[in-house]
Parts: sequence; C-alpha cells; structure tokens
Amino acid sequence: MQTRWNALLLALPLLAQAAEEGDEIVTDRPDFVESSNVVGKGRFQIETSLALERNKVDGIRERTYSTPTLLRFGIGEQLEFRIETDGRMRSVVTDLASGARQTDNGYADTALGLKWHVADAEGNRPSMGILAHVDLDSGSRAFRAAGTGGSLRLAAEWELPDEMGLGVMPGIAWQYDDNGERYTSGIFGIVLGKNWTEACRTFIEYAAPQIARSRHGGTQGSFDIGASYLLTKTLQIDTALSRGLNRNTPDWSWTVGFSAKF
Repeated sequence: MQTRWNALLLALPLLAQAAEEGDEIVTDRPDFVESSNVVGKGRFQIETSLALERNKVDGIRERTYSTPTLLRFGIGEQLEFRIETDGRMRSVVTDLASGARQTDNGYADTALGLKWHVADAEGNRPSMGILAHVDLDSGSRAFRAAGTGGSLRLAAEWELPDEMGLGVMPGIAWQYDDNGERYTSGIFGIVLGKNWTEACRTFIEYAAPQIARSRHGGTQGSFDIGASYLLTKTLQIDTALSRGLNRNTPDWSWTVGFSAKF
C-alpha cells in the first residue's frame, strides 16, 4: 500500500503537467465561501487536506482531526458533479475535572452534489454559481448524522480594483440535530481576497456555516484568514486559520491542503 501511495505522489506532477495546457486551477478551498466556477467538461479536480479543530467549553476539551476531501468531475462546460467528505476522523474528548478521556476513530459522512455556473461576470453583475448537495448518513457510528440532509447555496464573486475580489455565499440547509429532530438552517459567508502575484493569494472571511435556533445547536460563526499558492497552473497548496466567534463554534480550526487539476 505504501509503495502504491508513493507512486501516486510521484505521478501527480506528471499528470498535472500534461493538463497544464488547459485553464488554471480554481479551488473551493481553503476559504468557506465556494467559487462560482466549475472545472470544465471532461476535467477532474481533487482538493484534499488535513484539518484540526480545538474547543473547550464547560470543562470539556475536544480535539477533532479530519481529512476533508472534495472530488470534482466536469460533466459539462457549465456543470460539475461533486463528492465531498471530511474523510478519516479522530475525536478526542477530555473531561478536565476528572481526566476521563474518550477517543473515537472512523469516517465522516459523504455528500453528493452538483455545481452549475449560472453566469460570467459582466459589468456590475458578479460571476455566479449554484450548488446543491445531498448529505448521506454514511459515516462511522461516532460521526454519522441522524439522517439524510442537504443544502442549496449561491456563490457570487465580484472583481475589485487592485487585484482584489469579493465573494458572498448565502444558502439554506436541511439536517438533523443531536436529538434526531429535522430542522432548517441558514448559511452565509463573505470573503475578501487579494492576489499579490499570479501565484499567491490571501483572504479574510466571515463564515456562518449554520444559522439556527439554540435548540438545534445555535448559530455558528468564525473569522478566517488564509493563503493559497500555485506551484504550477494546475497544482495548489494552501492553509487557513479560523477563530470561533461564539460558544457554538470550535475555538480554533486550522487546515493545510493540496489540490490538483487534470
């Protein structure tokens, strides 16, 4: 298995070089707000990462490790099919008073979706895309949702002066809370990015992956900063750091990722 993994890593630059004659990679990470663009007909893109969340509330400390991965398949010039998951998961929960610790290992749920690039930017009109996902309760018992959910989001992007860009993403989601009760929540994100060079981009962002009543987990919000760098036109590395803004959100989150387009 290790030999096969090493061979795949060695092959990725060669595959990406072969695809470089096409357009430049545009990813949906590491910021929360999705891109309005799709990968293009016949193209495949993988966006994978390592992520860590840390939280401490009411005497309980929790650390969660995951491997978020998004696979994007171009089924048309304006449409792509998506498979998304938080991948391999590890949760470590510690009661600070007693010292008791619980560790869970397993796999996250998987989401299947479509992204439709609705319109290119023109004048004051932004570039726009619509994303629809179905969240399958397919993960390991410790990380599995109580039932099938879904979401619908609009991604809109404006080009600003001085190589800057503004993106917003409102949306709505249907999911289950910890008691197995189905509920509807809002989604919102706004990001401001700047291209410093053709390869280097940084961003700041407000992300609210859930806007809901307190009995369903309440509203989650974070302030995010991050950067991405193009190794080639079709290979990207990135990182982001998030600070939770309320007790419903993990105190800190960090991610580092790698993306390739073929």
